[in-house]
Order: sequence, then C-alpha cells, then structure tokens
Amino acid sequence: MAASPSPAASPPCRSRHRDASPRCGDHRKPRSSTSPSPSPDREAGRHRRRSRASPLDSDRRHRDPKPSDDNEILKFGKFDDRPPRPVRVSNGEEENDRRTRRSRASDDEKEDDRRRRRTRASDDERDDRRSKCDRGRHHRDNRSRRCWSPSSDSGSSPNGRHSRHRRDESSRRWAEDRGREERRTSPERKEPTPPLPPPPPLPEMIPGRTGGVYIPPFRMAQMLRDVEDKASPEYQRLTWDALKKSINGLVNKVNGTNIKNLVPELLAENLVRGRGVFCQSCIKSQMASPGFTDVFAALVAVVNTKFPEIGRLLLVRVMVQLKRAYKRNDKPQLLAATKFIAHLVNQVVVHEVVALELLAVLLENPTDDSVEVAVGFVKECGAILQDLTPQGLHAMFERFRGILHEGEIDKRVQFLIEGLFAIRKAKFQGFPAIRPELDLVEQEDQCTHDMSFETELDPETNLNVFRVNPNFVEDEKAYESLKKSILGDEMEEDEEGSDDASDDEDEEESDDEEQMEIRDKTETNLINLRRTIYLTIMSSVDFEEAGHKLLKIKLEPGQEMELNIMLLECCSQERTYLRYYGLLGQRFCMINKVFQENFEKCFVQQYSMIHRLETNKLRNVAKFFAHLLGTDALPWHVLAYIRLTEEDTTSSSRIFIKILFQELSEHLGIRLLNERLNDPNMQDSFESVFPRDHPKNTRFSINFFTSIGLGGITESLREYLKNMPRFIMQQQKPAASESESGGESSDSGSSSESESSSDESGKKRSKRRKRS
Repeated sequence: MAASPSPAASPPCRSRHRDASPRCGDHRKPRSSTSPSPSPDREAGRHRRRSRASPLDSDRRHRDPKPSDDNEILKFGKFDDRPPRPVRVSNGEEENDRRTRRSRASDDEKEDDRRRRRTRASDDERDDRRSKCDRGRHHRDNRSRRCWSPSSDSGSSPNGRHSRHRRDESSRRWAEDRGREERRTSPERKEPTPPLPPPPPLPEMIPGRTGGVYIPPFRMAQMLRDVEDKASPEYQRLTWDALKKSINGLVNKVNGTNIKNLVPELLAENLVRGRGVFCQSCIKSQMASPGFTDVFAALVAVVNTKFPEIGRLLLVRVMVQLKRAYKRNDKPQLLAATKFIAHLVNQVVVHEVVALELLAVLLENPTDDSVEVAVGFVKECGAILQDLTPQGLHAMFERFRGILHEGEIDKRVQFLIEGLFAIRKAKFQGFPAIRPELDLVEQEDQCTHDMSFETELDPETNLNVFRVNPNFVEDEKAYESLKKSILGDEMEEDEEGSDDASDDEDEEESDDEEQMEIRDKTETNLINLRRTIYLTIMSSVDFEEAGHKLLKIKLEPGQEMELNIMLLECCSQERTYLRYYGLLGQRFCMINKVFQENFEKCFVQQYSMIHRLETNKLRNVAKFFAHLLGTDALPWHVLAYIRLTEEDTTSSSRIFIKILFQELSEHLGIRLLNERLNDPNMQDSFESVFPRDHPKNTRFSINFFTSIGLGGITESLREYLKNMPRFIMQQQKPAASESESGGESSDSGSSSESESSSDESGKKRSKRRKRS
C-alpha cells in the first residue's frame, strides 16, 4: 500500500489544512506508513454512528477541517491504548466513500426538511420566517464556536463525535420548542382576519372595450333611473351600451318574415348616434351569413329612405372592405362584399354605374378568382341591370365572351361563364332582383348613392366607439321629435296602448276581446289549429291514442267543426280507405253529441258537393259515412237528404250511394239491412231513397239497387209497384162516387130546363122534316 503524502507536499489550501498548524493541547504522532486493514466490526460501528448523526453534524463534518492522516491523535499528552487506525489513502475507494457519505447526508437533510414542512404546514408565513431566522442564527453561533473549540480537532474520536451529536440534537430541539412556543403565544394568531374591501361600484367597472362586466337588464334599468345627471359621462356610457346591444340584437334577429315588424323597432332607436354601430353590425352579420344578404340590403334600403347619410356610410365601408380584400386576395371577404353591393344595387340604394365599374375592375386583368367573383356578381344583380342599363350589361357580356375565347382561364371558370350566358338567355329566371316580401320601398322614395372606387373614402371608424357628447340631452330630444315624425301613427298607437294599460281591468279585457276578434279575422289561429290536428292524426299509432291526444287540444266554442272537417279530409286523402278514421270518428260521436251533429252537417255538405270529388276521394268518404251508419254513431235519418231519382242524381252521386249501401250490406248483412230499411218508424226518412210518388221513380230505384246487387232490399218496393194499379183504382173510386153524387143533385135542379130544351129540339126536327 502506498504511503500517504506528507503535509508539506499537500497544496497550501487554508480551508482544507486548517488543522495543520498546531493548537493548544494537540500532540501529533507520525503514523506508520503501513497499517493492517480495519476490522469489519469497527467499520460497521463507524457506519452506524455516521448514519445516526444529524444532518447538521454531517454537514459540519464536511466543512470542518480533517484530522491529519499521518499522525496519531493524542489526548492530554498520552498515547491511545487502541490499535492504530489505518492510514487514509487518497485512492478510488476513498472518493467513493466520500460520495456515499455526502449522498447519505443529503438524503437525511431532505427527510428532515420534509418533517419540518409537515410540522409547520398550518403556521403562518410570518412565524415560519421568524423561526427560520432564529434557527439559522443559532446554528451559525454553534458552528463558529465548534470551529475554534479544541474538540473540533478530535472529530475522529468516538467521544468527540457523540458529544457533538448530542449538542446538535439539543440545539435543534431547543429551536423547535422556541418556535412552537412563539407561535402559541403570538397575539397575531388571535386577531381576526380583516374583512375584504367592498367591490367598486358598477359604473366604474363598465368602461372597457366590451362594456366591462355583465349587468342584468333590471339592474341596468335601475341604474339608469338612479342617475340624476342625464348629461354625465356615466349615464351616456350606460345609454351607449344599451343602444349598441339593442341595435346588434335587432340586426341579428331580422329575416324575411319579421322585417316589417323589426323596422319600426329599429327606427325607434337613436340611429343618428349609433349609425356606426348599425353599419358595423350589418356588415358583420352579412359576412357571417351571406345567404341573408338580400334581407340586410332591404333593411338598409328602408333606413336609407329616412337617413340617407347612414346608407352612404355603409356603402363607403363596404367599398373600403372590397378594396382591401381585392388587394389582399381575400376571396371569401371579396365575395361577401360584392354580393352586398349587388343587392344594394337591386334595392336602388347604389347607382348602377358602381356595379359596371366594379365589373370593369374585376375583368381588367382576368384571373380564375376575379372572373368567378364577377360571374357571381352578375347573377345577383343582372336582372336589374338588364332593365336599367342594357347596353352596359351587353358590354360586360362581350368582355366575358372575349375572356372565354382567349382560353387562358381554367376550364371550371369557362363553364361558369357559359352557364352565365345560359342564365342571360333565360332572362335571369331563378335570380330575381327583389323577392316580393322584401320589396318594402317605392323606387321614387329611395335615395341612390353614386361614388367611385378611385376616390379616397373615409369609413369613419370613430363612430363605432363611445365618445362623450357635451350636447347629449339636446340631441336626444331632437331625435325624439324626429322619431315621432317618422313613425307617426305607430307612436300614437303605442301611446294609446300605454294609456290603456293604466286604465281599469274591465277596459283591458274589452281591448283584449277586440284584439282577439281582429286576430281571428286573419285566420292564423285557425290554420295553426288545423295543422295541430293534422299532425296529431298522422303521428298517432292507433285511433285510441289519436282520440286521447285530440281531446287534450283546447278548442274554443265553435271550433269543434274543424276537427270533423280535418278528420274527413285526412280520410279522403288516403289512397285506400283506412278503418282507423272510421273508428276515430265513431269514438268522437260516442263521446260528445256535438261531434255527431257536426258529422250530420258534413254528410249533407259532402253529398251536395259530391260531383267535385275524385273517384278515390268519393269512395273513401262513402266508406267513412257507411262505417258511422253501420255502428249507429250517425243517425239513419241523414239518408233523407238523398233523393234517388233520375233527375235528382248524377253519376258521382249514384256512385256515392252505390258504395254507401254496399258497405252497409257488408257490415250489417242483407237481412239486417232490410229490417232497418223496413222499420215503420223510419219510413219517412227512406221515402226519398225508395220513392213511391210515381211509377217511373219507383222503377228507377228498383233497377238501381238491382244493378248494384242489392235487389233484396227492394222487395217491398216491388210489391208496391205490382199493386200500384189497384191502389190507383181504389184511390179513383172514391173520387168517382163523389163526382156522381154531386151530379145527381145538379140534375134534379136542371130537369125542367132539359125537358123544355128537348121539346124545343123535337119541334125543330119536325119542321125540318116538313120542309124536306
């Protein structure tokens, strides 16, 4: 084993060789160059003592100067009785041992640090900081004392290590007890936490790009009522936010059906103050949904008639957007802008020269995208350009023809141009300029704007943001008067409505009744009721479910007839008769007598208009009423409305009667049907079906039922026809006897006159004979 280097040969490092200088009470003895290997028991004990040492001791051992490896440590000037320690050799084993001790010490430090964090997790940050400072100060003092104490040089002796370990343990326990006692007796722990500061008032939170925090509508209305100074910036900001929200909501809500109702609400807002917001909302909504471009153009057309400056501002912004998109090659934005301008041209808000100029710009240097945009633009506004400027449109189509002949564009775009020529040849069918429901403004009342793309345009984006107006109150009053002049009668109606709301409840009820009468004249409720009944009938699985759902529908008095009509119409629309409708009609007749009476009226109405029905509908209706008659859901006296004669029937009515009685015979049987028809109590109702007034009508009825295979129900009618001459003779005999009795009484009174007349006639005859 190599000898250890002498102290003189070691580098002059002060921190490592602090023990090289002799101190008081230290006597060093040079060790032998060779020593036996340490025993395993002593080495294990040294490792156990090192593991039991505190982290602070291990750290301090790394920082304390090492004892000399060449001399034997003597205490009090005497030699140690123990066997000599092995000489430390600075080789790989020593370095590995040193790394192992350092890693073990760092693990102990981490474990102790975790234990200390768990103990003070619930303490305040201030107490932790104070305890750390005290503990650090105490450790620094102990370290400084140990660094200069004689015992620090005896680190290799067991007694020194045990005493140092006990001192470190006691100091650590003392520091922890002191910190725990300070936290327990600290007066700051007993003081309650101060309350949170109150939130700032709402008007201070409102300023911001998006209006600040959300304020409920009722809270906003309350804030507007509470503000006393109507000209203050806070009140102006609140009204600006409300105006912006209202305009955006109305523009987003508009469509082709409700535009007439939303225009008065939009004009009721201060569009002069919010013209920038209105234009911005229209452009953004049109960009988001290009399919509603014609609706937004119609809305702008209506506003342009009242406020031409707003229409001009919107046109300027759309043209600026179009120029920006054209320079950036932004195709979606360019398509949306050109479509908006096209529909503004259709509404005569923009002059047709602007459309021709736009086409000239797009077709000047044709590309696939520019030609596609131009084709879409001509499709949208070609119909109105054909009427206003046919020569200008012809020039544009000649330019399209030239591009098509050049053949420098893509095949797909060439097909688009060919399709455009086909649309022009069909006079733009399928591409109307204005839909009928969006034609809200007369062309004479419209204000048309004309501007060029070459001029500098100012979009006035400062109108989109809030600005304090010193003349706010005066401007609001001016717009109120302007609004009254624009809306006119509508404002008066609103005021009358508000006055009526303050009247008594009786007046309100009368107004509601009048409004209901007006609403009924439009038949909107009737159409909705019929739709509900139809969907209920068609969506039900069986007749019981349908009847249960239909009875839940709230019918006003007089609307029961609609249910009967809808049931009969649904039955007639089927390809073949379904027993489902007959069972449903039977159920309603059994439930309420009102439905039974309504079906009687329907029978009379259908028979009177039977010639208007097709054969399929006629068959379904006849089978439906036959089911009701066969189940006694409909009384049999309705047959009195049928008069079976050659003059009173048509081919359609005869088919109806044929199907009706054939279904009755199949449902009841010929015997039971004959018994029903021969019921003496019902003969008055069947006289029109089996007429006995004239032999001709009787023969017609017999022949009709015999031809349809129901001759068995005409037996009584045949017997009557067979005995009809005898009945006639019997009726004539009483008349003849009455006439004879009347003749005898007249002969007795005129016998003298007849005798005298006979005598005179005899004399005349005798005279004639004599003359002859």
